[in-house]
Amino acid sequence: MKQLLDETEIRNRVSLLAEQIAHEYRGKPLTVIGILTGSMILISDLIRRIDLPLRLGLIQASSYRGKTVTPSKLIVNESLVPDIAGRDVLLVDDIFDTGFTLSEIGKKVTARNPNSLKTLVLLWKEGRSRVPFQPDFFGFRIPDSFVVGYGLDYNDEYRHLPYIAVLDEKEM
Repeated sequence: MKQLLDETEIRNRVSLLAEQIAHEYRGKPLTVIGILTGSMILISDLIRRIDLPLRLGLIQASSYRGKTVTPSKLIVNESLVPDIAGRDVLLVDDIFDTGFTLSEIGKKVTARNPNSLKTLVLLWKEGRSRVPFQPDFFGFRIPDSFVVGYGLDYNDEYRHLPYIAVLDEKEM
């Protein structure tokens, strides 16, 4: 594996994102919703750095299963989303690839009548977007490579890595 972003770079950028979020939502009823499973580490680090009272919710979405490296049918479980009617919502995901997952989940969250909805991703993969939608906040733009670490996986492995790495084809 070739390391793309080290632990310090990620930590510093997440801190800056948390400052932006705290500024954006000061005095507003914020609910942060993480998209499982890839955003778990990002959500944990991010919410500890946002200097605001907030609620936390989770939504499970999967379009990559097992050893696949291309997305398939999106499966969504909304059972862990709290009541967000009238609240400002920040939807957090690990990576913006084609944009399909974040766009579709955004529609489901909007149907729950939040006051506002914005999105945040750690990674924005260049040249892959297939939807007329962009995240409101992002950590890093990255090349079109299959990446793992800091919550991102391949076949449910590598999530634990404290950095982001490009997975070599012979490791797939």
